[in-house]
Amino acid sequence: MPAIPFTVAPAPTSVTMVSASAVGAMRVVPGIGPEARRWFTLAIGSLVVAGLLSLAVVIGRLPFLSGWIDDPLFFKRCLVVHVDLALVVWFYAFLSGLSAVRSGGSAKPVGRGAFVLAVIGVVGMLAGACMRGAQPVLANYVPVIDHPVFLGGLAAFFVGVILYLLETLAPVARRAGAGLPEDAAAGLQAAAIAVVLAAATWLATRMSLPEGLDTWTRYEFAAWGAGHVLQVANAAAMLAVWLWLIARVAGRSLFTARGARTLFTLLLAPHFAMPLLTARGALDPMYHTGATLLMRWGIFPVVLSVLALGIRHLRTVRPPAVDTAAGATGDPLARVARAGLTASAALTVLGFVLGACIRSSTTLVPAHYHASLGGVTVAFMTAAYLVCAAARGGSSPGMAAVAGPWRAATRQLAIFGAGQAVFALGFALGGVYGLGRKAYASEQHVRSTGELIGLSVMGVGGLVATFAGVWFLVLVLREMRGWWRRRPAGPAPAISFHA
Repeated sequence: MPAIPFTVAPAPTSVTMVSASAVGAMRVVPGIGPEARRWFTLAIGSLVVAGLLSLAVVIGRLPFLSGWIDDPLFFKRCLVVHVDLALVVWFYAFLSGLSAVRSGGSAKPVGRGAFVLAVIGVVGMLAGACMRGAQPVLANYVPVIDHPVFLGGLAAFFVGVILYLLETLAPVARRAGAGLPEDAAAGLQAAAIAVVLAAATWLATRMSLPEGLDTWTRYEFAAWGAGHVLQVANAAAMLAVWLWLIARVAGRSLFTARGARTLFTLLLAPHFAMPLLTARGALDPMYHTGATLLMRWGIFPVVLSVLALGIRHLRTVRPPAVDTAAGATGDPLARVARAGLTASAALTVLGFVLGACIRSSTTLVPAHYHASLGGVTVAFMTAAYLVCAAARGGSSPGMAAVAGPWRAATRQLAIFGAGQAVFALGFALGGVYGLGRKAYASEQHVRSTGELIGLSVMGVGGLVATFAGVWFLVLVLREMRGWWRRRPAGPAPAISFHA
């Protein structure tokens, strides 16, 4: 009887006992090559710079410092660059790093040139914040600075990422699947296709916009459809990490390769209509409403299906046992994977619930996307820990070999997830009472106790999430500092997800 698409991977016939030393020596993937390390360094570095920019915005409001800068738009430009680094560069540079792991890296000049182009793009975006008088545009999805330096930098970054992702989609890359389970590799491939589709959508939209539009309308509508497709890329990448984590915890994959390809095809297929929605012009309601409907109905069914099947899988599959007689207390990496998976899934479900409650333009909108993007972020954080373990190889006295740092990683993920959830719920509470979005400081009009409580809850959650985010950077940077000071480890056997 042929296998149906959504069957899980065959159950193992036996459970292998492994010693504590074997657990410590196992790699999550067969090695992290220079190509992947470069993209991961850019992704983590973007978070560090984004944090510094947010600090600059706060410091710039101090009376004795604000007078030194006579450009009133400077700090808003810093805010735009902060958002783009923390969401755009972090997400898609990290996706490129995962794609490098999937494909086994690349020694081709195209891959190296794509990375250099992406780095030049990030430098251009940072320089855009310093362009005196340049207008920041707080458009949805991708806020911009209306200046050629920033726009050129943003374009260069995306072109670099797209060139690299296209290279990893080449047939020769399929051989590597790296040590990732096949279903997770299929998810990364789908995410790469979605990024390319978003670029096609942006081009179709830009060509269908009439001349003479005001600045905000031009950027808002140009990014509307492409931004929706980028959320599909985020969802596919998050699902790929979920499948990786499920395999790490359970000891075997959730889906067969065929089942995973079918699943991600169902996720991507409806969104290939997005460029076509611009046929009557990007100002036509078909474009705006169509993109909204695709976002509303085109993502959550697949995500919730994977979540439900994943929970069932984790409850019914026995993971590889550990030989406690050898002194093992369990697999610390599996505990990190479980903590990250739980936090990411909880934030994602919360984002879906809050999104279903949106009726108007209130703070329920940022509540929804902070929860949803928080789910992607915590999934990537967890993947970063597994990448660090792979780079260490499990043999040196670092995170991969010592249980203590892994306990810190587990706690960091739980605290970040809790803080982000409280942050989103505070926003949601304010939105229930009609609090308007995109209003700051004196622009806000807090008219009720509910709005005040919502903002207070949001502030507490934001502080907790910020603390956990800084903790993540400390833990990961401590591991990454040795990446470029020692020769990368040679190839090693991939961890088997089938005992």
